[in-house]
Amino acid sequence: MIKPSSMQRTARSYSATVLKDTFRRWGARVGLIWLVFLVCIAVFAPFIANSHPILVSDQGQFYSPLMSHLSFADVGILAAFFVSVLIFKIRLKIYYKFLIIISFSLFSALIFSVFSTPPALVVYEQYREQEAQAEYDWVIYAPIPYSPKDYLRDEGDTSFQSPLTDEARTHLFGTEENGADVLSRMVHASRIALAIGFIATGIAMLLGIILGGLMGFFSGIIDLIGMRLVEIFEAIPTLFLLLTFIAFFGRSLYIMMIIIGLTSWPGYARYIRAEFLRLRQQDFVQAAIASGLPLWSVLFRHMLPNGIAPVLVAASFGVASAILAEATLSFLGLGLVDDPSWGQMLNQAVRSSTFNWWMAVFPGGAIFLTVFAYNLVGEAMRDAIDPYLEKNG
Repeated sequence: MIKPSSMQRTARSYSATVLKDTFRRWGARVGLIWLVFLVCIAVFAPFIANSHPILVSDQGQFYSPLMSHLSFADVGILAAFFVSVLIFKIRLKIYYKFLIIISFSLFSALIFSVFSTPPALVVYEQYREQEAQAEYDWVIYAPIPYSPKDYLRDEGDTSFQSPLTDEARTHLFGTEENGADVLSRMVHASRIALAIGFIATGIAMLLGIILGGLMGFFSGIIDLIGMRLVEIFEAIPTLFLLLTFIAFFGRSLYIMMIIIGLTSWPGYARYIRAEFLRLRQQDFVQAAIASGLPLWSVLFRHMLPNGIAPVLVAASFGVASAILAEATLSFLGLGLVDDPSWGQMLNQAVRSSTFNWWMAVFPGGAIFLTVFAYNLVGEAMRDAIDPYLEKNG
């Protein structure tokens, strides 16, 4: 009988080999560089683009308007990022790491919300006005000194200004229809893109792994019922279902995530089912069953590590598809109402009487690069785990 510890070492060794072979290819490296850059931009968005100064000196008194305006989500994202970096090299099971990250993030956000409550009314113009009147000793702003919802009402009509047309203000990517800085909105929109991609794909993977695993392990009537369920969900048009829910319940990021996740799981279930049908007759699975291990241990501790690779490849393409689905809805004018989105900004390029090229080039380029990066990583991972597709990258 194979001991679980040796099986876990084998699984870790296989995973490390696949990852090393994946990122040996130049395409995966390029994609990973862009995705890491995008994650850093999303995590530190409040410190990169914000109308609230990072630090102010007022008659010798120091305070940070930016820190006092951080939200519950901002603190949770920052905590999750730093905890992920700290425990990255620690030898723990992946679900333990996820549990630690989620628990610490929620705890940090709750503690922050108890001791610091963001003001209900936000006035962005006050800092510019007080600085112009020399009320501050000195002010330190973020690299992009505009919030995504700062429409610059104190500056007059700033709508649809092309990049670098105003000498008094620096808008590297221009402004949108309401006068907000496009670069600031793109920075904060990266959070929407990553959130909907990861969470929707996470929901789909969770459902697909559980249902596909049961179908592949038990076969028979459970497999028959499961495959009919897969066929039903595969026949549901995701875009039309999203449009229907938006019409009844309004525009909500959470509804988008849930619907995309609930309609995307059949693909993952098919992969896991096929892998489990192959693995269930293997000697190490039969040994685990003969040892009297519980079902969840056989499925998710012994079989899953050996059959997860094709699902990870599909997940990389699934994240890209979720981002495209949100961008499509936003482009059609059915996305989020006030929060920035790449698809929403892309829609503004053609909504006015003239074509605003910067509203098409920059958000469209961000969508293209992000989807392309996920596809590069997915292709490289597929080549790494499939000996018939192995390439010398």
